[in-house]
Amino acid sequence: MSKDILYIANKKLKSRLIVGTGKYKNFSETAKAVQASGADMVTVAVRRVNITNKKKPILTDYLSPKKIIFLPNTAGCFSSEEALRTLRLAREMGGWKLVKLEVLGDKKTLFPNMIETIKSTKVLVKEGFKVMVYCTDDPLLARKLEDVGASAIMPLASPIGSGLGIQNKTNISIIIKQSKVPVIVDAGIGTASDATIAMELGCDGVLINSAIANSKKPILMARAFKDAVISGRNSFIAGRMKKNFFASPSSPEEGLI
Repeated sequence: MSKDILYIANKKLKSRLIVGTGKYKNFSETAKAVQASGADMVTVAVRRVNITNKKKPILTDYLSPKKIIFLPNTAGCFSSEEALRTLRLAREMGGWKLVKLEVLGDKKTLFPNMIETIKSTKVLVKEGFKVMVYCTDDPLLARKLEDVGASAIMPLASPIGSGLGIQNKTNISIIIKQSKVPVIVDAGIGTASDATIAMELGCDGVLINSAIANSKKPILMARAFKDAVISGRNSFIAGRMKKNFFASPSSPEEGLI
């Protein structure tokens, strides 16, 4: 498994777990959770997390962009214009070109507005961004995102922060089978076993924030997710046994006493 590397837009990731940096008590807890998770990449909400104002606690004092890949995202954006402005600002601030695009439809469900999402992806790709895109679990729309140049497809498991786990394994499986770019399950994962299921389906990775940050012991939960992703990936590569409707004895029937 030492050679099982994930590449996203030429970025090399040894860990298939990506973690968010929001919702923690403070930046110190954030850093400890990221370290426990073993993640090589963290998402950073450009509109919400301080990464430039030296007069306030700053994320980069706790997590170095030289040691871990920062993935600026557009959390909280509800239009293409907001998302584009946010990511252009991220590029100006830190030179970041690998970004995560979220264009939300409404504040109640936080489902992605796919019309605005596809529109934004086209523009960002033309401007030289490498775009990882949060999207619905619709295989047709996921394929459209790939067609317009998305570097990774990030279908939701269930609503953001819901902890409901993967609600549509069939659609996620179809997206995986048809995609030539990495598929990262994003949003709705509730516990470590959900991450294992995502990886056993064949996902290239999972992105976790609320399930770690909102747990009673975030550092321990981060470690649990690290193990869960590794376990699920190993299980997928090993290949599960064939399902049968009837029992099959585990011991040979020859030479019975």
